[in-house]
Amino acid sequence: MTRVAAVDCGTNSIRLLVSEGTREGARELDRRLIITRLGQGVDATGEFHPDALARTFAACDEYAVVLADLGVERIRFVATSAARDAGNRQEFYDGVESRLGVR
Repeated sequence: MTRVAAVDCGTNSIRLLVSEGTREGARELDRRLIITRLGQGVDATGEFHPDALARTFAACDEYAVVLADLGVERIRFVATSAARDAGNRQEFYDGVESRLGVR
């Protein structure tokens, strides 16, 4: 059985889904949502606000504990288009990678 996780980082929230593959299909192990407001001010400034990054990284830290506790083997991380467009996107990428081990 393989334990996998999906993390969906949107403009306003970050979601986590952890499941385990079985012969019968997939079984959900954990599901969470944290409001982070990553998109705070990004339209006006073209960059992620430091507070928004801090909230998002805190959520990633929380999710990293869950992933470790559940023995997750593979993680897929997807993010809002702002993660590709923000001027400080590298800070976002590096912060996520240091916490979750994925880019």
